[in-house]
Amino acid sequence: MTLSQQIVPDTDPGELVAGVRAIHASGRTRSLEWRLKQLDGLSRLVKERESDFAEALAADLGRSPSETWLGDLAGTAGEIDYARKHLKGWMKRRKESLPMAQRPGSAWVQYEPVGTVLIIGPWNYPVFLTLSPLVAAVAAGNCAIVKPSELAPATAGALARLIPEYLDPDAVKVVQGDGRTTQNLIDQGFDHILFTGGTEVGRKIMAGAAKTLTPVTLELGGKSPVIVAADADLAVAARRIAWVKLMNSGQTCIAPDYVLVDETVKDEFVDLLRAELTTMQGDEAAAGQRIVNEGHFDRLAASITSTRGVIVHGGQSERAALTMQATVIVDPDPDEPVMADEIFGPILPVLPFATANEAIRFVSARPKPLALYVFSKSSRTSDAYVSAIQSGGAVVNHVAMHCLVPALPFGGIGDSGIGSYHGRWGFETLSHRRAVLKKGTWPDPSLMYPPYSDRALKLMRKVL
Repeated sequence: MTLSQQIVPDTDPGELVAGVRAIHASGRTRSLEWRLKQLDGLSRLVKERESDFAEALAADLGRSPSETWLGDLAGTAGEIDYARKHLKGWMKRRKESLPMAQRPGSAWVQYEPVGTVLIIGPWNYPVFLTLSPLVAAVAAGNCAIVKPSELAPATAGALARLIPEYLDPDAVKVVQGDGRTTQNLIDQGFDHILFTGGTEVGRKIMAGAAKTLTPVTLELGGKSPVIVAADADLAVAARRIAWVKLMNSGQTCIAPDYVLVDETVKDEFVDLLRAELTTMQGDEAAAGQRIVNEGHFDRLAASITSTRGVIVHGGQSERAALTMQATVIVDPDPDEPVMADEIFGPILPVLPFATANEAIRFVSARPKPLALYVFSKSSRTSDAYVSAIQSGGAVVNHVAMHCLVPALPFGGIGDSGIGSYHGRWGFETLSHRRAVLKKGTWPDPSLMYPPYSDRALKLMRKVL
């Protein structure tokens, strides 16, 4: 079977969406029991089919089994377990107080499924970033149509094959296809769309969703900066930055995109960073990191050849093998491609700064990033950076770990995204928060009804 045959959906998009909508309208997905059953199925899917996903991710991205578990499965399992533990509490009505004028009575917010959700997954973490939104969708009692990325075809095929074995096959469907398939699905109208991917594609998703007034959650990207203060533990900073930058060849939306380091410790930090990259890669350093396809490879290679900075580590690549060495560029020009565009690859620019205000101005002059990372031993210093710089999320003295905490909302701001999910935040994003006011029939004072006397209006002004 060829790739083009694999990605053509068997069912007309209109019929597919109508069928899933009918399942939701039947009420099947609303109960706690159904929701927990789907979460149990997802849990078994991740645990029982680890080898299937490892094989698929090796074919798509050159991942090792350990990287598959760490990058895609561990975080997914954590999301599932957290939702299973807390779901019953999330579903409870939330009582609200009433103003005096509305008493006697009662008021509450109840969480209801929005309906049918379209989940559009990315290629870089095609299991974690496809199944985690699905956790939120089924926990909230929704039906879902899952569209995996065609740029990770082996993983997309595995998801299409395995999800119906573990979840309600009538309520959760998987559709394979390219961008045209995605657009055809969007045109059918959904109750919510959750997309993970690049900013430019996110704009197209939002424009397409606007035609049917479909609300969207967009998990995008951007240039997530790392600020290394002079008082930071430089060895720990270098180790943690190198580790996450090497993960999935830097093809991670919350990977460190560039480092701003205090000029007084720049040289020491760069030496430590180079040493950590060498140690972590071992014999693989010369071979380089696997890049997903030729288009991304050419873009990354061009940013290396065009840099006006100093390449102090790596710099070599092999197009035939789609591999690129982890590369550190010191002092690139702020306006060159490696600093203007999201890198999404194993390249890390390092620039010095003289004062905290200079670092803050540098980051704040650019589009708001998905994440901000600050390394400092001083809480006062790190708090000042976090307070002054807007970003989707922030981590102090580590990199990217916030996405593995289900209790925290994960999402961007501005160009880096709209909305958030994970844990209760995902449940609420994909639920309708319905306001309910319950009143009795007594008392029912006549002064509330027309015609209004002057006395009645005076009383109403005081009460209301």
